[in-house]
Amino acid sequence: MNTVVPAVEKTSVPGLDTINEYRRIAIAVGDDAPLSNSKTAISLLRYRGEHCLAVIDPAHQGKTTHDLYGVGGSTPVVGSLSEVDSPDALFIGISPPGGQMPESLSRVIAAGVDRGLDIVSGLHEFLVESEDFCQAAQRSGSRLIDVRRNQHRQTARCAEFRSGCLRIHAVGQDCSVGKMVTMLELERGLQQRQRDAKFLATGQTGIMIKGNGVPVDCVVSDFVNGAVEELVLQHEQHEILLIEGQGSITHPAFSAVTLGLLHGCAPQGLILCYEAARPHVKAMPHVPLKSLERYRELYEQLASERSPAEVIGVAMNGRNLTEAEADIEKQQVQQRLGLPVCDVYRDGADLLVDAVLNLRGRLFA
Repeated sequence: MNTVVPAVEKTSVPGLDTINEYRRIAIAVGDDAPLSNSKTAISLLRYRGEHCLAVIDPAHQGKTTHDLYGVGGSTPVVGSLSEVDSPDALFIGISPPGGQMPESLSRVIAAGVDRGLDIVSGLHEFLVESEDFCQAAQRSGSRLIDVRRNQHRQTARCAEFRSGCLRIHAVGQDCSVGKMVTMLELERGLQQRQRDAKFLATGQTGIMIKGNGVPVDCVVSDFVNGAVEELVLQHEQHEILLIEGQGSITHPAFSAVTLGLLHGCAPQGLILCYEAARPHVKAMPHVPLKSLERYRELYEQLASERSPAEVIGVAMNGRNLTEAEADIEKQQVQQRLGLPVCDVYRDGADLLVDAVLNLRGRLFA
């Protein structure tokens, strides 16, 4: 039997244009999802918390999201979708390895579709490829929105971007070190100083927060550079573009996406993101991380093959350090690299805002 697929908009990410319209969001993570897989839920609570009604996680029902994640205040954790009062959408809040859908999560999605809720998912396993979900959605009027689904089919052409558009790109020593949060906080800080700054998402969580972007880890490899280049061209009217980073240039699994981003957005400035006290690549204890000096050298050299670029600041993720330890770490890294260093989670992004504005002054004086 042929799968029946609901009608979708003719955009690179079908349904993307409606993501920012939802104001009563239920977040589903399945049953007892590991914190390491719950980055999307945590980020939605951090940046769209006023729109989030509850997190559905039967193993932790009765707690608040602050109890569970440290963000979201008194937002409740509940056992089922039926306990959420009048949601207008169900967002999938996990990013498990490989993007596969746990059975416990599938049951919550089925309940949401039956209620006619729009379902927003960032998994690699697309909702619209499930015959059961599609047929139920046709009956209920539910819209299935897979933010990683795309039709990017254009190679990069080494376009010349608008003169005066400053492009800042987050790069990292590894996955999950805070590249997205750094750029969102940098956007907030620049806007507070009355600058025309725009965050460009390159992953599913950023897209679900901001409603724009390219899911680069689900773009055919030949078209990653072109998709990112086109994203920049679509937004180059802004004074400052803040392009989210993915993976790491030395990551055994994800380095191709990282290089595609570097060459696609042609940044003038780079923010180097790292997690203090992380000894090895995430989930690969046999692969040690390199020095920050080496990452700086690699990123500057490889980015500059497309267009001159420099690391202008360091974003330290100090979640494994005490406040005193973090202060010492920041001082030591600043002395080693001669760059401003801040922990955006603890300190905010003011030092990085200064670095961006200083670079803009040097380039466009």
